Amino acid sequence: MMDTLKSELHATEERLLDELRGFRKSLRAKAGGDAPSHELTIGQKVADQVAATMGSWNFIIIQTILLAVWIVLNVTAFVEKWDPYPFILLNLALSFQAAYAAPFIMMAQNRQQDIDRQKAEEDYKVNIKAELEIELLHQKIDEMREKEVLYLTKTIAELTEHLRGEGRAPSAPAVGG
Repeated sequence: MMDTLKSELHATEERLLDELRGFRKSLRAKAGGDAPSHELTIGQKVADQVAATMGSWNFIIIQTILLAVWIVLNVTAFVEKWDPYPFILLNLALSFQAAYAAPFIMMAQNRQQDIDRQKAEEDYKVNIKAELEIELLHQKIDEMREKEVLYLTKTIAELTEHLRGEGRAPSAPAVGG
């Protein structure tokens, strides 16, 4: 029963290892090619660029300076007040910016999430392969140890027989003295 289960497990492990080896070969072949696996669409490029720009310190600093200038010019009235105190036009502009920026940023995040998920799946498959390879190595080492123990047992038995044949075999200790 145990041998049957062991051979079934071994066959399943071998099949899984073969599948994983084929998968890794196909990944290496894709990575080795000059052509990218897929071209980004214009929308994806724009989303990545908007997310990269709006997620930078340069953007935050420039926007902060523009907002401060807008507020100062409207409060101090150096120039005609085009947007008095509750700054309704400024709120409208910022809402407009947020309304268009959020979907671009979410598209870029979704793309990055898909890339991360794919990498995690590949890492998982590699980890399974490594685990199975290590298990197979353990099995081989166990088999080698079993063979070594059998060889040593056989050698000790032969040496004992040889010593008995010469009359110098160690005598068994007396029990109960």
